[in-house]
Amino acid sequence: MVKDTGVVVRGSSLKGRKVLFLVSGGIAAVESVRLSRELRRHQAQLTIMMSREAEKIISPLALSWASGQDILTDWNPKMQQLENYDVVLVAPATRNTISKHIHGIMDSPLMMALSAARGNHTPIIFVPSMHQDLFDDPVTTALLEKLLQEGSYCIIDSEKEGRRKQPSPTEIVAKLANITNSSLPNRKKVAITLGATRAAIDSVRAIQNASSGKTGWAIAEHLFMRGHDVHCIVGKTSASSSFELPNVIRAGSPDDMLSESIKIAKNDPKPDVWIHAAAVLDYSMAAELGKRASGQDSWNIELRPTLKHISELSNYVGECIRIGFKLETNVSEEILIKKSLDQISKYGVDAVVANLLEQIGDNQYPRARFVVPDGTFKELNSQIDLCDELEKFIS
Repeated sequence: MVKDTGVVVRGSSLKGRKVLFLVSGGIAAVESVRLSRELRRHQAQLTIMMSREAEKIISPLALSWASGQDILTDWNPKMQQLENYDVVLVAPATRNTISKHIHGIMDSPLMMALSAARGNHTPIIFVPSMHQDLFDDPVTTALLEKLLQEGSYCIIDSEKEGRRKQPSPTEIVAKLANITNSSLPNRKKVAITLGATRAAIDSVRAIQNASSGKTGWAIAEHLFMRGHDVHCIVGKTSASSSFELPNVIRAGSPDDMLSESIKIAKNDPKPDVWIHAAAVLDYSMAAELGKRASGQDSWNIELRPTLKHISELSNYVGECIRIGFKLETNVSEEILIKKSLDQISKYGVDAVVANLLEQIGDNQYPRARFVVPDGTFKELNSQIDLCDELEKFIS
């Protein structure tokens, strides 16, 4: 076994999870190095097995370097493929491998692993990768349908360059984590507002909050990977999610964001949790028609208060967990906590994530304070800590 220098931990969604990673002989086997490292970034406990055909494409030594594990390539007396795993990942999944699995052919350690996983109802995730003409073959369609019928999962990317290529390692690991953790107790339907909002002042100009949406995306991704059903109402963002979340609605203005939030609040089933991470404009104006001519000496603008989304949604959300955000500047920590408690008292939220603008991005200060109704608060030192605390609170 050859070990590399390690990876940077990005989250804990697969901590303690035993993942059996099966690499079959598609050309996308070259992606197994990046995929194994991404699994490690979320603290998965990896066991990796390669088919004989996969060894023709990438060496076990390269994969051992990336994973920090001995790679299983042949029959052995320990029979690790028969151990209990939380999830089995087949990436790439060639049509030949899928066909053998469907028809019960067990001619290699890899196929035995798939048979055993199906027998003990371990979740199996297949990531097909092949030319588009093979993917369009009705036989392939039938095979993929049979995978779904038996309870397995498929992660399939869109067509690119005449091929069904393997999705990015980030997307595969995110969906694997969601599938694996969705069976945990107390999984929730979570609605998250995030990003800035913008309001027009004429046909070509607008005012907008300063918010990248980075924190909101991080929270949404973490909760999705922890198995929750996440729905995002997203304003204007300069940051983006690192993988494609399944339920994202864009709503750039304060009115649009409130309208879309109300629609989700009225859905059945209602969200169990609301996280109000968006920076909603407190003031806006009735936009002028057309474009105000440039070159004038001044332009006096009258701003008026906008509707408070947390308050307006109170009539629709029912009994649920609600978490607000509070950002202040040039005040003491004591005042920040007091204002957070005022938000809890006024709007009935269950907790507040509080920040001081001057401290954001400065490692000598907490990343955030998590404030609860009794006045106590917890200092959170990183974005990972913030995401973990929110998941712990709602679960």
